[in-house]
Amino acid sequence: MSKILVTGGCGYIGSHTIVDLIENGYELISVDNNSRSTPAMLHGAEQITGKKIKNYKVDLCNFDDTHAIFQENKDISGIIHFAAYKAVGESVGEPLLYYENNIASLVNLLKCVQEFQTPYFVFSSSCSVYGNTAEIPVTETTPLMPPESPYGATKQMGEQIISDFAKSTSIPCILLRYFNPAGAHPSTIIGEMPLGQPSNLVPVITQTAIGKIKKMTVFGTDYDTRDGSCIRDFIHVCDLAHAHTLALKYLEQNKNKSLSEIFNLGTGNGVTVLEAIQAFEKVSGLQLNFEKGARRPGDVVAIYANNDLAKKQLGWETKYHLDDIMLTAWKWEQKMKEEASLMKSQSPELN
Repeated sequence: MSKILVTGGCGYIGSHTIVDLIENGYELISVDNNSRSTPAMLHGAEQITGKKIKNYKVDLCNFDDTHAIFQENKDISGIIHFAAYKAVGESVGEPLLYYENNIASLVNLLKCVQEFQTPYFVFSSSCSVYGNTAEIPVTETTPLMPPESPYGATKQMGEQIISDFAKSTSIPCILLRYFNPAGAHPSTIIGEMPLGQPSNLVPVITQTAIGKIKKMTVFGTDYDTRDGSCIRDFIHVCDLAHAHTLALKYLEQNKNKSLSEIFNLGTGNGVTVLEAIQAFEKVSGLQLNFEKGARRPGDVVAIYANNDLAKKQLGWETKYHLDDIMLTAWKWEQKMKEEASLMKSQSPELN
């Protein structure tokens, strides 16, 4: 059984990927310092799979602590690297925080991969690397434009670092460019749990519907799109998670054509922000309280994927649709409210 190290294993995509990997026969260890995540997601993954998962509460920016994980687990056969800060708006306001965290952690990890000759490396990249591209849908060969945010810049830099690393070490790497992950595991045991104010659209929608947010804002309705709002490619988190399992198998079976390969992970369907709101209203039966506001710094106008390469090379297919994304996200939000109410009723000091 191959042992895989998942960085950011207590996070949203990390926890769903851990479930998919275990269901496909892999042994897992996680590293997550919980600065932007909660151990509850990893416990949920354990509940779904029935497997105990060890998590190292380590900051990957600390090389010695990172190195100690590899020293203790010399049989790691693959790494999936999720751990990074990812809020576009925050990165605009605090660029140095993002450059330090996202780049230093990656470099430290790759140093260990090189020293311990870990066979395979899969990187969590982003469609933000494309910037405000004129070519839609984007393919893996679409020229990269200047990134619209420091977050996007760290992903562009990360891809370049990994490409150079793969050439110099002959360790094969895969770069997976995510579009807009959303939704929750069908069991509703794990889902997206933003700490503080959410920055991604779907949790903003569900938190508005449940009453955590009084009124949501649609940032920009004067873009050159069919209804004036931004266009995104929303992909269910379970579809995204499964692509990581397929990427590992692809490397294990020596199917890679080069040492560093890139795959888009999106549905191929562009959805406007206003259309996403309409989809939620349809599946929930609720009318969302929202207002139209000014454009937000760091947002690209429109982006969605051509995913032909991932289909052909990885054998990847999406199973979930926009309605599934909204429905599972809404059920997850409702479950979190029920659990919070139950905890409050059982804890007199909270009343």
